[in-house]
Amino acid sequence: MPVKNVQEVIKYPLISEDAVTLIESENKITFIVDVKASKNDIRRAVEEMYEVRVDRVNSVLTPEGRKKAFVKLAPDYKASDLAVRLGVL
Repeated sequence: MPVKNVQEVIKYPLISEDAVTLIESENKITFIVDVKASKNDIRRAVEEMYEVRVDRVNSVLTPEGRKKAFVKLAPDYKASDLAVRLGVL
């Protein structure tokens, strides 16, 4: 079941030491997303909301029941720039 509204897909960016390491080393930014959101929903939401191109999306369910999405940006976009815009860095 796809999530219809892009604002409902992404709940907030995740700020942790590991998330910051991923931003700097692998051009990935981490979000907590809706549990029902598919990888395509997450990709579309990130591209529309933040005006970047997404290369790949990986997602996992945490033991707390939240869904964490690791979004790798296309090489011509920098995750650090997006993180600064979001107030993560």
